Amino acid sequence: MGPLAARLSGLDRQWGPDIPGRRSSAVLALLSADDDPQLLLTLRDPGLAHHGGQISLPGGGREELDRSPADTACRETYEEIGLPPARIDLIGQMDSRGLPVSRNQVVPVVGLWSGHDELGIDTTEVEQVLFWPVSLLADPAYRMTARHRSGYSGPAWQIDELFLWGFTAQLVDALLELGGWAGPWDGGRTTDVPPRFLGFNSEV
Repeated sequence: MGPLAARLSGLDRQWGPDIPGRRSSAVLALLSADDDPQLLLTLRDPGLAHHGGQISLPGGGREELDRSPADTACRETYEEIGLPPARIDLIGQMDSRGLPVSRNQVVPVVGLWSGHDELGIDTTEVEQVLFWPVSLLADPAYRMTARHRSGYSGPAWQIDELFLWGFTAQLVDALLELGGWAGPWDGGRTTDVPPRFLGFNSEV
């Protein structure tokens, strides 16, 4: 994890001022402390109004008592999958990114955990917790470019019957680069986003 930690920004001690028209949000890129780290992702419940049925990182919007992006990311992670903040070793954060379709400004926080804690999933939000090894995510056999009917295109993964694309895929792509895990892959291999993973009003 040395290269990853060295390339991440330090954790913000508090939330900065809101960007007009944007909601402050944070997600947690949670990696297991293994030789081949596993990234924890969630398959969202298909009945959710926004991004239902899509693969995401745990996270959500800032609440009044959240002092920092890390507070928001850890609180949301606990609410979604039942992992207490005390079990997470935070190592830094990535640059914030805008998510225009939901008017969020998102800070990706990066942390480590044992990978063995028992989880308590909130089934109203999360259908399944996924554990995808970094070695699998870096394998070009699973990588491609997703194409959306809006004209959007970006990095994607097809793993078994699951399809990761959009904003979360952009973050995973950046995480692999920061960690020194990324390798060459065929960006010309393009596929339309499967209908099951389009979500509601989702373009990125």
